[in-house]
Amino acid sequence: MNKDRRSFLFKVVASSVALCAPGLVHSASFFSRSGDIRKIRFQNSNTGEKVNTIYWIEGEYVSEALSEINYFMRDWRQNKVRKIDTANLDIIAATQVLLDTEEPFELLSGYRTIKTNKMLSRVTPGVARNSFHIKGMAADLTYVVSSANRIAKASKSDKIVVEKSTLPVRTAEKIREVLNSNSIGVNFEVISNPEFLAEGTAIQDLYKSDRVLIGGDNSSSGKRAVKALFNIYSQWIPKSKILTTNVWSSELSKLASNAMLAQRISSINSLSALCEKTGADILEVSKAIGMDSRIGPKFLRPSVGFGGSCFQKDILNLVYLCKYYGLDKIAEYWHQVVKINDNQRIRFVDIIIDYLKGTIKNKKISIFGWAFKKNTNDSRESSSIYVTDYLIAQGAEVNIYDPMVSNQRIISDLKSLWVNKKISSLEISEKIKKVKIHSNPIVAVDQNHALGIITEWEEFKLIDWELVSRKMLKSAKIFDGVNILKNVKKFQPIFFLGR
Repeated sequence: MNKDRRSFLFKVVASSVALCAPGLVHSASFFSRSGDIRKIRFQNSNTGEKVNTIYWIEGEYVSEALSEINYFMRDWRQNKVRKIDTANLDIIAATQVLLDTEEPFELLSGYRTIKTNKMLSRVTPGVARNSFHIKGMAADLTYVVSSANRIAKASKSDKIVVEKSTLPVRTAEKIREVLNSNSIGVNFEVISNPEFLAEGTAIQDLYKSDRVLIGGDNSSSGKRAVKALFNIYSQWIPKSKILTTNVWSSELSKLASNAMLAQRISSINSLSALCEKTGADILEVSKAIGMDSRIGPKFLRPSVGFGGSCFQKDILNLVYLCKYYGLDKIAEYWHQVVKINDNQRIRFVDIIIDYLKGTIKNKKISIFGWAFKKNTNDSRESSSIYVTDYLIAQGAEVNIYDPMVSNQRIISDLKSLWVNKKISSLEISEKIKKVKIHSNPIVAVDQNHALGIITEWEEFKLIDWELVSRKMLKSAKIFDGVNILKNVKKFQPIFFLGR
C-alpha cells in the first residue's frame, strides 16, 4: 500500500470508524478480511497520556502507529520502550470493537524493566503501589462483622451500637444488616463515633479533644441514640466541640482526616527533595508555610515518610472507595500521597548509596529508630522496615537501635515483610544474618560506614555524638532523616533531609 493511500485512509477512516463499528461487531471475519482497519484506544492513569490510533490498514501493520503504541506502553519510570506483541494489540482492538465503544481502555500495567520490578517489589509485596492495582486496598471487615454477630446473639433488649474504628463509608449500614439478620424482636441503632486519638497522647487527646464527632440516623430513634452519646461526652467536653452529623458523613470525616494529615506529610517531603536540589532549607520553608494562618505548622516536619497503622490503610481505602464509585481521577490523586511516601523511603536510601560511591555491598549501615514515631513501641508500617529491607537487598549489613521496640518485634516485622513478598525461608534466613540489633547506640555504630536516623526520639539529642564520631569510620556520614541533630556541632559530615 503506497504512502499517499495510507495517509488518506488515516484521515478518512479515523472519522468514520465509529459509524462502521456496529456492523463489525457482527462480522465473523473482522480480523481476516482485507480492507479492514484496527484501532486501539488507551489512557494511562499514571502519566495522563492517551493513545487513539489506527495501527492496521488493509492487511498491513502501520509502523508509525506501532511505535506510538510501544512508547505509550513503555516503562514510564525508566523511560524504556519494548516492542509489544501485535497479537495482544489485536485482542485488545477486537474487544473494543465487540464492546461497541469509543471509550478508551485504562492501562493498568504496561512494560516494566527488571530495575522497575525490583524497585516495586521493595515497596509493596505482591502488588506494587506505584501501579494502579487496587488489590489489598479494601478494608477487611471480617472482625467487624464477627463482632456484630456476637452483639446480635447476646442482645435481649434494644441496643445502641457505637462504631469507633476508622471504617469505610456505609460500614454502619453493613453492621445494621448483620445485627437485624441475627436477632429477633431487638431494635438496634448504629452510631458512628470515630476516635481522634494519637499513639503516645491518647489519654490527653480523649480529655482535651479538638472535637467529638457523632453520626446517627435522622429518625426519631436515631436522634435519641445520638443525644444519649452526646450527653455522655458533654460531661467533660464543651458542647460546642461535639458535632452531630449523619452516619455517612461521620465515617467519611475520619477517613478524610487521616488522609489530609498524610497528605501534608507527603507534601512537605516532596518539597524536601526540591530543597536539596535548589539550596533552599526545608526547615525554613516549613516555618514560613506554617506561619500562614490558613495552613498552620502541624504535620509539616520533613521525614523519611509516615508509618503507623492508620495513614496508609485509610488512604488506600479511600482510593478503593473512589475507584468503586468510578471516581478514577480522584482515586489517583489520593493514591499519589502513598506513592510520594514510598518514594521518600527509597530516596533516603539512594542518598546513602550515592555518598558511598554507588554501592553498599558488605558495608555496615546503622539505623537509629524502629518505631514509626517517638514515644511508642508501635512499628507497624514503620519506614525503618522498608529502609532496612532496601539496604539489605543492596548487600548492606544493618545495625539497628531503638530504645523501646523489642528485638523480637524488629525481626518479626522484617520476616512478615519478606513472607508477604513470597521470599523463601532459606533466603529469609540469609537476610536475617545481615541484621544485628543493639541495646546500646554506641555499640550499634562501631566501625560503620553510615548512620541513618529515622525516628525522632528525644534520646537521640542527648547521645554523646563525639563518641559516636570516634566509633564510626573516619569517612562515615550521618544521614538525619528527621532533622533532629540541627543543633549538634558538625563534628563530621551530616546530611540533613531537605537542606
